[in-house]
Amino acid sequence: MNMNPHDDSVTTTDGRTALRMERRLAHPPETVWAAITDPAALGHWFPSEVTVELTPGGKMGFHFPGDSGPGMTGTVTDVDKPRLFAFTWGTDHLSWSITPDGDGSLLTLVHTFGDRAGAASFASGWHLCISALSRLLDGNPVDAGPDAGELHESYAERFGLGRGTVETVDGGKRIRFERQLVRPAETVWAALSAGIEPVAGLPVPEGFTTDRAPAGPVTEVRAPTSLTYVWRSEGTVRWELREGTGHGARLFLTQTGPEDPENFDTDAALAAWQTRIERLAKGLLTA
Repeated sequence: MNMNPHDDSVTTTDGRTALRMERRLAHPPETVWAAITDPAALGHWFPSEVTVELTPGGKMGFHFPGDSGPGMTGTVTDVDKPRLFAFTWGTDHLSWSITPDGDGSLLTLVHTFGDRAGAASFASGWHLCISALSRLLDGNPVDAGPDAGELHESYAERFGLGRGTVETVDGGKRIRFERQLVRPAETVWAALSAGIEPVAGLPVPEGFTTDRAPAGPVTEVRAPTSLTYVWRSEGTVRWELREGTGHGARLFLTQTGPEDPENFDTDAALAAWQTRIERLAKGLLTA
């Protein structure tokens, strides 16, 4: 079975991101169809327990084992046995298409969602799920264990999710990064502070800085979720760690500065921060 993550892609249009994953399975379409529509089979490889009324407009329910809440709901949007099964899951849409491929099948998933920064989490999760589906169809043990982070990071690199943006704001420019990480906020904070807890009015620990943002004093700190400091007298740098996709903390980093490129070289700052964040993400794999 081809499970090369480099065959996968994401596209974003009008704020909605579509993740496309294509895999060859060594089983005919009818066999694959049963495995992706029968709740008993889904329970072995899909990320949640599923109930489904297998008809367009039918109701779906998603419930994670051990979760005492009501679970999530969805609606079947397409049923064309054994070629197409599609449904909503909350605000997301998932389309599973099956085409004959020699003596096997080509399974294509298109997952459409609103959180582009979460694309690596979704891709790594589906990668593992479809691998489990393949093993189930082959009659092999299904559980391969969770991703320790390496698969997530390979998708983040593949999809270019480490890039920042530059925005024009009142009085100047703002650099912004949003990056899903693979460890919780407490672990990320420990990696950034390296044992030197930030204190308002004191110098910033080196882990929160780059050479493109000469650091002034800390102005606000709420460990382990946020830190703000002045750089020179032109602007601020702010780190925030919020909830993400469930893989770890979501990092939001912003740097504000003057509009004058001689005093705020945004291209150089973008490159410096991307290098810093990628070094952090790589280091977290062993944390």
